[in-house]
Amino acid sequence: MNTEKKLLDLIHGFDNAMLVTKTPSGALDARPMAVAQATDDGRLWFVTDRNSGKIADLMSDQDVAVTMQNARKFVAISGTCRVVDDRAKIEEVWKEIWKVWFPGGQSDPSIVLLKVDPQRGEYWDNSGVAGIKYLIKAGKAYLQGERAETDASVNASVVL
Repeated sequence: MNTEKKLLDLIHGFDNAMLVTKTPSGALDARPMAVAQATDDGRLWFVTDRNSGKIADLMSDQDVAVTMQNARKFVAISGTCRVVDDRAKIEEVWKEIWKVWFPGGQSDPSIVLLKVDPQRGEYWDNSGVAGIKYLIKAGKAYLQGERAETDASVNASVVL
């Protein structure tokens, strides 16, 4: 199984994520973000306000974590994040719903992009047939007092 492809396919299925940064004092800070774009190589783009606290966080430490989840699929990405002020890219990824946060639309001067370059990721996919098979394995393991084994269709760590 191509675990990198599976991870990238899963990433493309999410519209929202939690972006985790480290504050200048060393505390972790997580906040929900709309995914502006996920590229075929796993790069993630977000829009944010240039005056937000996460910008100050990124100025002191560019290492981030991004987590994504729904009822049966989970993804965790570690990488680096940098602020990008690119009006053409903002136009490319713009979604009208974002006017809630940026009333001036895509030309709002407070908008900047966050670009996350992934270094590694992990997924857990308990959906579909693989998820059903895992649930059966987990049930058997529970009854036998053992730990359920997973395979790459359900869980894998990937270096990107």
